[in-house]
Amino acid sequence: MIDDSTPPDSPAAASPWPFFWSGVRAATGLPAFMLMCALVGVGGLCRDIGYPMGAGVLSTLAIWAGPGQMVLFGSIAGGMALPAVAVAVSLSSIRFIPMCMAILPIMRRPNTPTWLMLVLSHYVAVTAWVEGMRRLPGMPLEARIPYFLGFANTVMLAAAVATGAGYYLIKQFPPALAAGLLFTSPIYFTVALVAGARQALDWLALLSGFVTMPVAAFFAPAGFDLLFVGVGGGTFAYCAQRLLNARRSA
Repeated sequence: MIDDSTPPDSPAAASPWPFFWSGVRAATGLPAFMLMCALVGVGGLCRDIGYPMGAGVLSTLAIWAGPGQMVLFGSIAGGMALPAVAVAVSLSSIRFIPMCMAILPIMRRPNTPTWLMLVLSHYVAVTAWVEGMRRLPGMPLEARIPYFLGFANTVMLAAAVATGAGYYLIKQFPPALAAGLLFTSPIYFTVALVAGARQALDWLALLSGFVTMPVAAFFAPAGFDLLFVGVGGGTFAYCAQRLLNARRSA
């Protein structure tokens, strides 16, 4: 955790590198390991459809979303036209829009250029988002972007390495283990959210998500289920908390 007492005119505060390396250290461990487990299966799928290992690694760096990569290679294997594949991948990643809207204002400074915000939005994925929402609000403003970049680049690099390794190693795993590895990232996401829940609003949002997800998965258009659950469940939890606070103050 960054020390908030660092004077703004000190050398440590003037340089972004201490904050960057702090993010690297935070990512080196469980976050990187969980992502590596999840992305091994993507490398194996890339191999199964006859694409080179570099295509799998590039998909990790460019799409940066395991479900989107699965949609990419699965759609290609199914013979879909490339424009349709692009639309399918875009829809599968639309859930990141609310995440970007939540975390980017936390990192934005008055003089932050637009191009940098666009670069930061590319790194917004489940693991980086959870870490950012937990840690960034308690950091000095000048530490947030370097820390986030250090963390996100580390986990992305680890995921890219795992994708390449999975391309060659997936055949050595039992099918059940290979399929189970894909679930390590959502499990980590859920555990991290539970660990970071501090208010009734947090728990209500989590509960509403778990309850409504099966319904949304059945009725929502493909790719929109998580978006509906996130926006709908979060809005419901927010309104319920406001109503509860109004009753308490009445």
